[in-house]
Amino acid sequence: MTTKISPFTVAIPDDQLQDLKQRLARTRWPERETCQDWSQGIPLEYTRELAHYWANDYDWRRFERRLNEWPQFVTGIDGIDIHFIHRRSPHADALPIIISHGWPGSPVEFHKVIDALADPVAHGGRAEDAFHVVVPSLPGYGFSGKPRSNGTSARKIGEMWGQLMARLGYKRYVAQGGDWGAFITQSMGQTETNDCAGIHITMPIVAPDPATMDNLSPQEQSALEAMSYYSEWDSGYSKQQSTRPQTLGYGLADSPVGQMAWIVEKFYAWTDCEKNGVKHPEHVLTRDEMLDNVMFYWLTNSAASSARLYWESFNKPNMDPIDMPVGCSIFPREIFRCSRRWAQNRFSNLFYWNELDRGGHFAALEQPELFLTELRNCFSKLRT
Repeated sequence: MTTKISPFTVAIPDDQLQDLKQRLARTRWPERETCQDWSQGIPLEYTRELAHYWANDYDWRRFERRLNEWPQFVTGIDGIDIHFIHRRSPHADALPIIISHGWPGSPVEFHKVIDALADPVAHGGRAEDAFHVVVPSLPGYGFSGKPRSNGTSARKIGEMWGQLMARLGYKRYVAQGGDWGAFITQSMGQTETNDCAGIHITMPIVAPDPATMDNLSPQEQSALEAMSYYSEWDSGYSKQQSTRPQTLGYGLADSPVGQMAWIVEKFYAWTDCEKNGVKHPEHVLTRDEMLDNVMFYWLTNSAASSARLYWESFNKPNMDPIDMPVGCSIFPREIFRCSRRWAQNRFSNLFYWNELDRGGHFAALEQPELFLTELRNCFSKLRT
């Protein structure tokens, strides 16, 4: 581990890919679910279909080449090697931005928007909307190093991102995130106030305002119903990862189908993927996109190390006020959706707010053009 910034190239050995195929071929399958939908989890028939595609048709080298088209680096921060994409804009006065993913995401989430953010003119945009783009892998995720001791919380990662941006020479920048990236980005709104000019989040972490309970808007009522559904039917993964991530890790580290199912079920649950009354993740994401993301976990054996972030931070979120400029884009199929008046209770400088008509938890992957527009519109107010 070194504080030097070193170039990084993804180069997975052939024997790892061969081992994956062999493991997929040896999968011991359970019996099928007793229901006719996804209510017991990802269905057997679709899981076998996707696993067959993974073993026989999926091409990791395709995405590896795509990753290596971007400048990638590794640098040591607080004892952990951090992998990151750093796509500088051709426009010298571009606004630096650091974008954080969450679980079960990865930098794969942003592969459709990185180039357009950095070089908007080449993608039908305006030069004044350009960003210098930094997309790290969280500690314990993907090609970043794995924490060897306790303490790598969402707040700690936000402080590490402040060090990363300083090391890259950015004295004024903005930050964006969803899922754990929202926790991290909001934390930066509290700790990185000298250099971070503002933040944008797609999943604001705020508490419902008790004073509004007798006068809820339809949007607020819907948000509470979604929170109730999540707690009752959709949060089992978080309970396991926040309490016993190590125990879970043995199964996911040993079984590629287990790792795939653990992640793809969330692409079903958290994307805006309903079409003609039927939900299916492939209505909005391709098989390759989902498997590219799964590979970030499988190839780096990150099941346990990624889950530990829940053990560190899930049950003790920081809900202190944030005075930094905050922008929010609310997508209709996001897990947690707050109202503007709830958000204003925590964010004293809520300078941008927009509610979208489509899209879900993985906004940049599902609706890249909407995501791009949101970031451009939001941060246009903070450019100097």
